[in-house]
Amino acid sequence: MKLIKPLLFVSALASLIAACEKRDYNRGGLPEYENHYYAAYLPNTNAATTVARSQAALLKFPVQFYSAFTRDYDAIAYYGVVTTGIANPAVLGQDFNVVDRNGNTIQPVNGKYSITFPKAMRATDTIYVKLLNSTVTGSRKMEIQLMDNKTSQYEVDTFSTAYTRPVTIN
Repeated sequence: MKLIKPLLFVSALASLIAACEKRDYNRGGLPEYENHYYAAYLPNTNAATTVARSQAALLKFPVQFYSAFTRDYDAIAYYGVVTTGIANPAVLGQDFNVVDRNGNTIQPVNGKYSITFPKAMRATDTIYVKLLNSTVTGSRKMEIQLMDNKTSQYEVDTFSTAYTRPVTIN
């Protein structure tokens, strides 16, 4: 009698585990989402960053590209620097530059910078910002925002909880 309850519990647990739906994400899942990807900051928050204008090290903002597939195309995520509506906005070229990992300034195309994820595979990349130690007094602010990119082949979307990095330069 003492063994019946534990045996019933174990068999019920085994039945639950065996009944769980197993999805093969490599088959594509729902067709309307098979080419839908997400880019989001790590950690997955819109946390603000405050830095000293004299900081010599590059600011690094890791970006996670979420994908369950390998495709025959490269997926591109966009980001931009936003200062609209911000009091005391930071000025590109005066307070900071957007750079590559080696500190070389990169130029936006139509106001957007891009990160390419080869074969649309899940990966992490980094946005780099170089501070220019501007002599303008007071705090300067900006936001680096990830943007949606919808093409005929795919869509790179963002998380509302991890698409912007407010930056204050003191």
